[in-house]
Order: sequence, then structure tokens, then C-alpha cells
Amino acid sequence: MKPAPLSFGPLKLATPLLLSPLAGYTNLPFRLVIRELGSVGLCTTDLVNARSLLEKNRKALKLIESAAVDTPLAVQLFGAVPHEMAEAARYLESVGVASVDINMGCPVRKVCQVGGGSAMMTELDRTAALVRGMVEAVRIPVTCKMRLGWDDENLTAPELARALEEAGAAAIMVHGRTRQQGFDGSVNLAGIRRVVEAVRTIPVIGNGDITSPEAARIMLESTGCAGVSIGRGAFYNPWIFAHTQHYLETGELLPEPEFAERIRVMTRHFNLMLEVFGENLGCTMFRKVGPWYAKRFGPASFFNKGIVRVSTHAELFALLEQYVKWRHQFLGEDGLLLPRYASAPVSLNFRDEDTAEASVPAAARRKSIPVPAGPNELW
Repeated sequence: MKPAPLSFGPLKLATPLLLSPLAGYTNLPFRLVIRELGSVGLCTTDLVNARSLLEKNRKALKLIESAAVDTPLAVQLFGAVPHEMAEAARYLESVGVASVDINMGCPVRKVCQVGGGSAMMTELDRTAALVRGMVEAVRIPVTCKMRLGWDDENLTAPELARALEEAGAAAIMVHGRTRQQGFDGSVNLAGIRRVVEAVRTIPVIGNGDITSPEAARIMLESTGCAGVSIGRGAFYNPWIFAHTQHYLETGELLPEPEFAERIRVMTRHFNLMLEVFGENLGCTMFRKVGPWYAKRFGPASFFNKGIVRVSTHAELFALLEQYVKWRHQFLGEDGLLLPRYASAPVSLNFRDEDTAEASVPAAARRKSIPVPAGPNELW
């Protein structure tokens, strides 16, 4: 299947593949890495508290930090006070942001307690009025990210999507789990499809457990969504956008990046972290990022034990030199990992109530995908 062009109102995207917001991770350094690897249509920042942004809070301003090549860029806002959300959208438009996304899907208690995130799915009229006010305040597209509902007994996403379309939302992004699920259990493809069927003219973007090109294609074909938004899958595999676009266009699966390429991209990410956050904070933040790259290194216990102590640029490169030597014991004469040490293929985690999961082999499913332990104070 050749992916169709995707637009949010006047914003035309090069591909239907989006980088999802994930607190503590989708910052400027990671977005730049993703863009350099290619084929991402739109990147979204970490979720930002609207009130903190209006107060010019230092952390909030850091969350929306960008660069000339970091475009098109969306900023995800959370909050429940209409005038604050509208004013924050105006500010973002004034600084050149291409789109504003409203978080209606974050299941974290801290967000829900202030009326943001998944709590917005429980009050349709109030939420639609908030969105309408933001749409009227700016010329850039306003989109909404939601879950399927609060729990399995309250799958409100289709009804909410219709209300948000009438309020002027330019697109809907839906994570195929409920708030009650958090990030556990399977993504419900049938639930996403019902949201696609509920709206008339605006695109619906599917989200949840897109960890491979095959997963992206299954979601697109099974739900009819106009694009997919990838979060945790991009931490397993920052090449996922380029590989998925190639697969959708040609049907060909590209080989996984070799170890040397993974190291190159990881060190590029590390250097960007130090440029943006400084050596001390950049190293501290990277202690949680490095192990995500290492998930596809093969044996990596030596690396993972060392990365949590890295405090300087020199220490990371010393660790890599030692790790490469340690890793040599797991290689064959051809310099590749011996088969018994190679990383297992990434499995799928979908269910489709309408087709009895026929599109996803039972052996390929799993219960959950680990969630990065991000700095929750930024939520």
C-alpha cells in the first residue's frame, strides 16, 4: 500500500508517520535524531502545562525549545482552564509552532487530577467548548489526542471524536487503550476503527504499540486510520519512520541497522543532549536513554551497568570502548552476534474484536511494552 498524503487543515505533512509525545524523551535532541534519520511527517513535544507556559516557567520553555530544522513541530498542551489553553495556543502560534495538540489521553494521576489528560473524556460538552475556544483563538491546526475511553465500560472515544470535529478540531489521534489500562494489555484495533467511522471529514491517527513497519501497516489497514503516531516504538528503533515509509511504499522490509550504526546514532543523540542541556544534566538524562538503544545491541549488561554512572562526555566514550571489547565474546568469526545472542524480533500487541485477532498471530502477541520512566515532574 502506498500511503496517502496527510493534512491537518492547511498543514500538509510529507508522510503519515508522526512522533508521539512522551514525557522526558521527545525533547529537542531526540526529535533532531529522528528527523536526521528521515521520513517523520510531524514531531510533537513532551506534554506542557498551559499555565506554566503562560507563566514562562523555565522548564516549560525548555520543553518547547526547537531549532530551524525541527519542523513541522506540534506542541502538546494539557490543562482544563479554557482561557489558559486558548492563550497558550496563541503564544505557541506567535513563536512559529505549526500545530497545537490537546492531551486528552495521559493516564497519569497528576494530569487527571487537574482535569487534563484522560479526565477530559468524561465531560464531552465542557471539553468540546474548550476545544472550540482554542480553534477560534488561532489559525494553526488544533488537534486532540485521546484514549478509547475511561475504561472498557465507558468507550467514549467515538462520541467525543464527533463532538470535537464539530468544535473545529483538525485531526484526532487515538491511543487504542483505555485510561484504566494505562500502557498494559493489548491495543484494540476495532476501537480505533470505530473512531475512524465516527468522524466525517477529519483524519484519525492511530497510536499504540507501533514497534515495527508491519505493526504500522496492520494498524493502517485494519482501522482505516489516515496515519500512525509512534512513541515507545521509536525508542526501540529510531529508524522506524524511514523503514516504515519504505515498507509501505515498496512492501520491502529493510534490514535492521548494524551495531556500528546503532552506536553512531546513539552517540549523536548523546552529543545533542549535551549541547541542549549541558554536560551535567545531559549526562544525567541520558542515563535513561542509553538503555533503550542497548535493547537491540544483543548482550548489554556491561553497558547498562556503566551507563547509569556516566557523568561526562569522556566517560561515555570510555564506556563504549570497554563495552565493544566485552561484547566481542558473543561474536562469530564474521563479526556478527552468534544466533543465540541475537535480539528477538519485535512482537505485535494488537487485538481486534471484530475479526477475532485474525490479523495477529497468537505467538506474536505480548502483554505489554515497557514504558520509559520519564521525569514525571515535567507532567
